[in-house]
Amino acid sequence: MLAQLLTATATTSPCADGEQVCDLTWDVTGNRRLAQWSDVLIGKPLAIIGLILLGLVARWLLHRLIDRVAARAERGVMPERVESAVAARRKQRAATMAGLLKSIVTFVIVAIAGTMVLSEMGVDIAPIIASAGIIGIALGFGAQSLVKDFLAGIFVFIEDQYGVGDVVDVGEANGTVEAVTLRMTRLRDLDGTVWYVPNGAVQRVGNKSQNWSRAVVDVGVGYGEDLARVQRVLRDVAHDLWDDEDFKHVIIEEPEVTGVEMLTPDAITIRVLVKTAPLEQWAVARALRQRIKARFDHEGIEIPFAQRVVWHREDRRHEETAPPGAPSGATDTEG
Repeated sequence: MLAQLLTATATTSPCADGEQVCDLTWDVTGNRRLAQWSDVLIGKPLAIIGLILLGLVARWLLHRLIDRVAARAERGVMPERVESAVAARRKQRAATMAGLLKSIVTFVIVAIAGTMVLSEMGVDIAPIIASAGIIGIALGFGAQSLVKDFLAGIFVFIEDQYGVGDVVDVGEANGTVEAVTLRMTRLRDLDGTVWYVPNGAVQRVGNKSQNWSRAVVDVGVGYGEDLARVQRVLRDVAHDLWDDEDFKHVIIEEPEVTGVEMLTPDAITIRVLVKTAPLEQWAVARALRQRIKARFDHEGIEIPFAQRVVWHREDRRHEETAPPGAPSGATDTEG
């Protein structure tokens, strides 16, 4: 009986389920010890190397995909005359977005491949997964604002809501973006104040410099002016600015004179719209106002200023007691 048991043990495979190298060595050599050690010395290292290679290949493929998406994002949709002015900014944003996505992909692949390698080495990964779950729950409850800031920052990059150099309005603060991280955005306003805004606290964003901008110039003229002539002069001035070589790579489309915008007690307001490259609307508006003022002076078109009538109380009482035909106490003053 003992001999039969020893014989059965000797002919039974020492390999566990799934140990292909051990099974192959056992089938070829029939050596129990060699079959057991072959899985340790060959099978597990091959499996670990295979997992690492698989992770590297997956990382390479995903990075190539991200590069293609970023390259597509770099392509402009602006007219050729202003494309060069915004190409560098668009390339910078695409590179920032690609870098963020690559970092996320690398982290996920390393986490998955590392867990599988530990499992292949015989480490019980159940406590690791449970610990990761506990850490996630702890972060969810104990650092909600921090997690919210990071998630909001990720979507700021992915959706390209704004980037360094943009002029934005985030509600409590507005100014030029100096830095954008996953946690916060740093702005500098017109008077030099630096604002640090957590990304999770931003409820809405007004970007004044994304893709293109628009200069809005309102011009007031007197009620006695010929509006058709005024609009013709404004179109000439705007067209000259459009043809100017200094503004050829700044102004995107032919400027538009929309017509009468408002009727106020002091003037008739006519609006001029100029579509410009990002962040160029203010410089274009200043240049256009200067040219309009010079042209109006040359054409003799009146730009009215406010006038007021001031009544002096003493003169008013004198008027009430003065005989008919006496001089009036009202005086016209300018200002």
